[in-house]
Amino acid sequence: MRDLLKECLAGETELVELRYHHKENRSFFAEKNRIESSSLRKRSGVGVRVLHNGTWGFASTSEISKVSIQNAILRAKKVADLSSSLRHDKIGRLPEVTFAKGDFIGAGIADFRNRTVEEKLELVLKTQEKASKSSPLLQSVGCGYSEIYEEKAIVSSDGADAFFSMVRPEFRVNAVANEAGKLETGSESIGVTGGWDCLFRNQSPDELSEEACKTALDLLKSELPKGGLSMVILSPSIVGLLVHEAIGHTVEADFVLAGSVANGKLGKRVGSDLVNLCDSGQSEYYEGAGGTIPVDDEGVLPERTVIIENGILKSYLHNRETAAKFGVKPTGSARAWEYSDVPLIRMRNTYLMPGQSSLEEMIANTQDGYFLDGAKNGQADATGEFMFAVQKAYRIRNGKIAELLKGVTVSGLAFDVLQSVDMVSKEFRWDLGSGHCGKGQPAKVDAGGPYIRTKVLLGGN
Repeated sequence: MRDLLKECLAGETELVELRYHHKENRSFFAEKNRIESSSLRKRSGVGVRVLHNGTWGFASTSEISKVSIQNAILRAKKVADLSSSLRHDKIGRLPEVTFAKGDFIGAGIADFRNRTVEEKLELVLKTQEKASKSSPLLQSVGCGYSEIYEEKAIVSSDGADAFFSMVRPEFRVNAVANEAGKLETGSESIGVTGGWDCLFRNQSPDELSEEACKTALDLLKSELPKGGLSMVILSPSIVGLLVHEAIGHTVEADFVLAGSVANGKLGKRVGSDLVNLCDSGQSEYYEGAGGTIPVDDEGVLPERTVIIENGILKSYLHNRETAAKFGVKPTGSARAWEYSDVPLIRMRNTYLMPGQSSLEEMIANTQDGYFLDGAKNGQADATGEFMFAVQKAYRIRNGKIAELLKGVTVSGLAFDVLQSVDMVSKEFRWDLGSGHCGKGQPAKVDAGGPYIRTKVLLGGN
């Protein structure tokens, strides 16, 4: 495929990027002791981007042939011609980069190919059937498995020449418990980059379903907390949601240029000395993070980017264009969902680095507070203000975990929360690899980190 793309670039004197992308999406979902849905979707094509007359032009084709690709190049140039007069800040010379060259074959692909459809159907059906029988209070249990397999070849007239492939499986269980009309839910999900051994490395399918059902059942007996500013210990899942939604998006350079809260804060304190925040295309600490990419969609090698170091904001996330504006190197953060999508600045694997404390020490040193675990949903905006729902919240009294609480939300300003961090655990976990990040188009990402102790505004009664 790379040879075909390079043939299409012959004679081009301007910057032209060609991105071949083949993607397969498969999913199964079981509920009520039967398979409720099953789907398979395949797409292939070539995305074409040109830098022409000081602006970008983009086109795509689903026909993989030299003629069709070269026609798409011509269309992309026409698009650039039409939009160039409307662009006041023309794009000049892009920065030099370390381009990816060669083949990058992801882990777990052989395992993915060897697993039959029947085996995947059996996985969700048997897990769902077993879980639904665990308690008469369970009104429903749903179990789903999905996977994305993709291949990309990225070639550009200024040096990119790479091919890579990867597989990303996911597994999830949702449980609803009902007692006298009172409903509570519990959910567990996991998503990785790799094979089944990676997906179920820490918990088996049955263990994940047992945890989801237990959460729903335990919440039937729980009460609402009192609201107010509180000392909390956040689990890696909550930390991951915080650093992704409330901080990571604000440091994407296109959002920075649009006026996010991170604009103008480089070199300034945004967290306590214990806060070190990174974003990496690789899976740091252990393999399998769900946002892992070997090459970004501009053909750049995605190095680890230190965003916050010892509480000081050090870097934004860049593609080649914004890197030129800021006079820095691109961070390998340009990503497109499918061949027909334009690459955008996106996070990959975003995380807080671990610290020196243990979780046990953190709990023992908290006389009055809460332990929060299990990110549910929420929102954040360009100011860094956020509100997240928490699946499980435990009261901490006199250094010990006490009762389970329900209906808990946390809110605040992300940089204020980071400023309040006074303990960071040695334990680390990726915990946001399932689902998708949205920013005009989906993206597979991951986020996580250690347990941290900080202060947030707790919502309850």
